[in-house]
Amino acid sequence: MTDTAEKQDYSSTLYLPQTEFPMRAGLPQKEPEMVARWQEMGLYKKLRASAAGREKFVLHDGPPYANGNIHIGHALNKILKDVITRSFQMRGYDANYVPGWDCHGLPIEWKIEEENYRAKGKEKPDLKQPSAMIEFRKECRAYAEKWIGVQSGEFKRLGIEGDFENPYTTMNFHAEARIAGELLKFATSGQLYRGSKPVMWSVVERTALAEAEVEYHEVESDTIWVKFPVQHAGERSGDLLHTFVVIWTTTPWTIPGNRAISFSSRFPYGLYEVTAAQNDFGPQPGEKLIFATRLAEECAAKAKVTLKLVRDVEGDELSTVICAHPLEALGYTFQVPLLDGDHVTDDAGTGFVHTAPSHGREDFDAWMDNVRALEARGISTKIPFTVGDDGYYTDEAPGFGPSAEGGPARVMDDNGKKGDANKRVIEALIAANHLFARGRIKHDYPHSWRSKKPVIFRNTPQWFVYMDKDLGDGSTLRSRALGAIDETRFVPAMGQNRLRGMIEQRPDWVLSRQRAWGVPICVFADKDGNVLVDDEVNARILDAFEKEGADAWFAPGAKERFLGNAHNPDIWNQVMDILDVWFDSGCTHAFTLEDRPDLKWPADVYLEGSDQHRGWFHSSLLESCGTRGRAPYNAVITHGFTMAEDGRKMSKSLGNQVFPQDVMKESGADILRLWVMTTDYWEDQRLGKSIIQTNIDAYRKLRNTIRWMLGTLAHDKGEEIAYADMPELEKLMLHRLAELDKVVREGYDAFDFKKITRSLIDFSNIELSAFYFDVRKDALYCDAPSSLRRRASLAVIRKLFDCLVTWMAPMLPFTTEEAWLSRNPQAASVHLEQFPEIPAEWLNPALDEKWGKIRQVRTVVTGALEIERKDKRIGSSLEAAPVVHVGDPALFQALEGQDFAEICITSDIAVVADEGPADAFRLPEVGKVSVEPKLAEGRKCARSWRITTDVGSDPDYPDVSARDAAALRELAALR
Repeated sequence: MTDTAEKQDYSSTLYLPQTEFPMRAGLPQKEPEMVARWQEMGLYKKLRASAAGREKFVLHDGPPYANGNIHIGHALNKILKDVITRSFQMRGYDANYVPGWDCHGLPIEWKIEEENYRAKGKEKPDLKQPSAMIEFRKECRAYAEKWIGVQSGEFKRLGIEGDFENPYTTMNFHAEARIAGELLKFATSGQLYRGSKPVMWSVVERTALAEAEVEYHEVESDTIWVKFPVQHAGERSGDLLHTFVVIWTTTPWTIPGNRAISFSSRFPYGLYEVTAAQNDFGPQPGEKLIFATRLAEECAAKAKVTLKLVRDVEGDELSTVICAHPLEALGYTFQVPLLDGDHVTDDAGTGFVHTAPSHGREDFDAWMDNVRALEARGISTKIPFTVGDDGYYTDEAPGFGPSAEGGPARVMDDNGKKGDANKRVIEALIAANHLFARGRIKHDYPHSWRSKKPVIFRNTPQWFVYMDKDLGDGSTLRSRALGAIDETRFVPAMGQNRLRGMIEQRPDWVLSRQRAWGVPICVFADKDGNVLVDDEVNARILDAFEKEGADAWFAPGAKERFLGNAHNPDIWNQVMDILDVWFDSGCTHAFTLEDRPDLKWPADVYLEGSDQHRGWFHSSLLESCGTRGRAPYNAVITHGFTMAEDGRKMSKSLGNQVFPQDVMKESGADILRLWVMTTDYWEDQRLGKSIIQTNIDAYRKLRNTIRWMLGTLAHDKGEEIAYADMPELEKLMLHRLAELDKVVREGYDAFDFKKITRSLIDFSNIELSAFYFDVRKDALYCDAPSSLRRRASLAVIRKLFDCLVTWMAPMLPFTTEEAWLSRNPQAASVHLEQFPEIPAEWLNPALDEKWGKIRQVRTVVTGALEIERKDKRIGSSLEAAPVVHVGDPALFQALEGQDFAEICITSDIAVVADEGPADAFRLPEVGKVSVEPKLAEGRKCARSWRITTDVGSDPDYPDVSARDAAALRELAALR
């Protein structure tokens, strides 16, 4: 070979990858440009036009609250929704996503009070004045509008595609009219009533709260054991007179509200005598007290006394007992009966439950269950209002109310701090010699999820919806909701039991809030709480709300305007309470799904965090079942919460928060989306720097696979190769695509994105980059233009690209768009494409089984060559020509007819049907295969770098192999 020949540069004759698709993604810069492009081209409208006439698939958006920048939970939630709607859109559906916002409620009121009044030293206006109320509501509306705009931009930056120009909001005039209309359906059907029940009350916020607005935190509370003097007993229980029934409570402040004591006839009680005492106050020797048998010794230890059992006490004896109130001397002169209750246990306490019907749901239920029997016994059944909305005792708490010495005691102050009520009640009990013992206890206690301050249970008039009233068809709201749950698909399945348990146990739905910003409970009621039912009145209300919004309810003259001339305004009171915001969001199905022609009712899917089993899933279910008899959704998907990398809750104080804005700025939205796709989102997930880096690394490999395909397809002429003419290796890749198509489609149907992502990443890294592409690079780069092997490989890579990029488009919309437009510059968007249809003939399990055997043998060869490389006996696998000994007939048969040297990326290879020498390389997991490493014989081809004995066999191309010489001659002829 001459010096000139040795220096010949053949790179221009090779089909090397050529692409402008960069290896470095630059997502933080590129993604905003793509968002702008989508907006400029009107991608959303093009999607709707392309899907016209298709079957609708509707994921109804649970509305986030419009009061701040989005957080990582928002990002997780919206990305999941976006992936679902995009995946259905690309599978033949019209999957329109309409974003929505929850706009009413206390958090916005607080912000307005804080920013517009307290911060400026201004006094909050008197909202009883119509003009002040309407002006305040306008300030709230403007605040919500501002944050809807901010959050819209942040969601679009995440790659979320939807109708952001026409979202739904609960404060839209039409929405407010429809929410009011849904309320009136409950009112006119007799499901709405005014009642006086203990509800969770926020002293800080001055409003009732629903269970969905409450979270539980550990607190330390006073706990007391109180002696109630037995005042009356049955004829055969005379020895119980002048004894004491002892109760235990963690809320001493509720003692003024006590009206009964509950016990259980399911377990034994005993009468005990104190024989010794070592305490500063409390029981003394000779006193007799009644306890549940199992708890007597434990109670004795608390009071530092010794007890002796006098006799057992039967349940039917207790049912005849009436006690005096322990604070009788202060004016609590009523009788305190004992009531048999299923809620009483002997796990803790005394076996007797202090029952204050104005301060607890179980207490209220126990009291109401016995009202008729108590009235028959001449016992007053009036439920007192002992605590006002400000946390102070009222005059119905003698000794502690406004007329008490020292003024009224307070349960809780405006900042959520404990008042002096516990202290003063305990002191009064000690003074009356009715405190058995006292202590402290740590336990979970309800707090408002907005103010983060404790709440109290307080009897107050509110508006409720019945859960158990017959709705005229033998069903109740509860039974309808439970039936609807059975008809709903839950992902994960455990969500069904969670929601069912909440519906089974929930009390009547309290709808009223004592606030200003929201849809009013727009009914008129008389002094007894009877609701005015008049279709003409309701029509006037709804018409006004549609045109003017709910502000119309608060305008001057609203009462007379809506009542008209048919009703006496002196009889009918205009209710000024505001609807629970959960009722607002529970109605979104009505004014969004039903009222928009581009959507449908019911929704196919609702998707939110698992906390929404008691929130939006719950209120939507009740609202729809109460008005339509079924759930507004066919499926409910729940996701967990995002924790810090170490599993702790993210918090500002710990400095472990991850903000989606930061991730997008540093790494890009597609990295965040890839994280969501690789998590078990049904459970709580973790996120931090190392997890983000893991996703960056996975993304980089995926991107490089796409980049290589784009570079290789630069030489693609679009030629179709008949399946029958394809080489086996290409048929194997098509088989794998057919298998993946099933995995992808079933995964999207099951909302199992991790399975799809894992399958596609593994396929890209293991099946393509590390195997198929590696094997075919020589043919793709060096074969002649007419080579079937090369042309078939290009055809398959084209199909691989189309499938992988469209399959991943819902998950990684920015990267796949960039790749698609790089391949198809004239295309509008990958998101207007459909998933490719896979021919049935591509599925070939027999071929897959055969190539499984071939690849088993290949792993032994590559293992042997890796040692040779490591020991520097070879530099590249092309320097090798190993001898492969195959003692397994099935494996040997699989290799017949294969170019095994190409498959192993060696210059030559010999396959022998025997066990091989003892010192040959073997892998334990592949039996009866061994490899003897050998060096390839011949010269190195200057074009393909393969070492062959035919280099120089063509005199026109003396430094290349015969294969490469033929390719060069063909290329020259084309030029």
